[in-house]
Amino acid sequence: MNTNSSLYSEDLAPISAEKRTWTTWNYAALWISMSLCIPTYMLSSSLIEGGMNWWQAILTIFLGNTVVLIPMILNGHAGAKYGIPFPVFARASFGTTGANIPALLRAIVACGWFGIQTWIGGFAIYQMAHLWIPSLDTLPQIFPDSWGLQTGPAICFILFWLLNMYVVYLGVDSIRKLLVFKAFFLPLAALALLLWALNAAHGLGPILDTPSKFASSSDFFKFFFPALTGMVGFWATLSLNIPDFTRYATSQKAQIKGQIYGLPTSMTLFAFVGVVVTSATTIVFGTMIWDPVVLAGKFDSKLLVSIAMIAVAISTLATNIAANIVSPANDFANLSPSKIDFRKGGYITGIIGILIFPWKLIADPSGYIFTWLVGYSSLLGPVGGIMIVDYYFIRKQTLIVDDLYNTKGIYSFSNGFNFNAIIALLIGIAPNVPGFFTTIKVLPANAFPALILELYHYAWFVGFGISGLVYYALMKKQTHNL
Repeated sequence: MNTNSSLYSEDLAPISAEKRTWTTWNYAALWISMSLCIPTYMLSSSLIEGGMNWWQAILTIFLGNTVVLIPMILNGHAGAKYGIPFPVFARASFGTTGANIPALLRAIVACGWFGIQTWIGGFAIYQMAHLWIPSLDTLPQIFPDSWGLQTGPAICFILFWLLNMYVVYLGVDSIRKLLVFKAFFLPLAALALLLWALNAAHGLGPILDTPSKFASSSDFFKFFFPALTGMVGFWATLSLNIPDFTRYATSQKAQIKGQIYGLPTSMTLFAFVGVVVTSATTIVFGTMIWDPVVLAGKFDSKLLVSIAMIAVAISTLATNIAANIVSPANDFANLSPSKIDFRKGGYITGIIGILIFPWKLIADPSGYIFTWLVGYSSLLGPVGGIMIVDYYFIRKQTLIVDDLYNTKGIYSFSNGFNFNAIIALLIGIAPNVPGFFTTIKVLPANAFPALILELYHYAWFVGFGISGLVYYALMKKQTHNL
């Protein structure tokens, strides 16, 4: 293989045929494991809190995961066919150097997820600690009011963050046993919460009878479309870097069937638990509690709450390192392999994860769905559109693998950058920028026409479609002129 040292490493090399051992059930198990996490539960419960009834919430989640399954399988094809990971696959469309752009966009999003999961784990520790040390609730305020951060939860958050950084220091191998623990604990915890809800609310009847809060169908659809975009956005990162997993597939059929069996089913089933439990909290407590960590803190037994919160913290730690540290750490290391190793990449991820103020993102459902999930989907949708159009319509599923690792091959374009992809990316992101700025209140809502702001509710779809079409037109024009 004719390779360049700045583009090639053992981690990035194609997986040989004899090492591709993942079957259909490996992919189904992967999705079941990744779907069973606190943010999935909060996804469904936030829809209930937003005003949907049980079947509207479940249908929205099922539709969103069915939609995102399509780019997941399409992008997974190249991984399974050539054994290459996501950053290498991105070189075909963005260029050997330009591939750092989608890799970094994905890395920044993973940093955000790292922050959110760390906040969930830290808050679980706080829920346990303040039962035994009540003075944690009355510590003097040290952060500005605008931060919305109380001192007790902040201390627990920082301690949990340090624990995550210590695991990064030890290396990823230290997390394997925790992942096994998570695989057993979270399904049992979900079942326990479901049984509690059915018992406390006297069966499913009262829960399923809870009506939708929308006065009219137009009110419903005003919430539904951005919510659907948020559901697609939930796995928008994985729909790009799925080749990191499918490169180990025994066949195309294995990755396709495994993802179809695993993703929509496990997401919908675990979301159903979130819907039932959140609806039950209204009946039992008279107020809706969409955060399971807050809910667990409501129970009377100190010991029960403590065990539950320690278990949540451990399983969150396992998910966090596996899902939100490994890929961004490698993406940052990919920028400058000689200066940034995995450990330094992990530390960069951790620092950015704090700077996004994760407690604000999940303080209420609108922040979680409309600011976070929809916001980053507006960045990742365009990348997905470009990569899929390039692989299926420009390259016809044919890549020259040697050239993906060669600075002088066909994928070097102009000094390593395919400017057609960069132009298409910017044009795809642009329509969603006004809506994002008004959502985060940087600009007033009347700064743009309502029609422009409305596009943001469809951010992933708008970006995916526009960037894909623009990229196709630019590439076709270029080949026509050559």
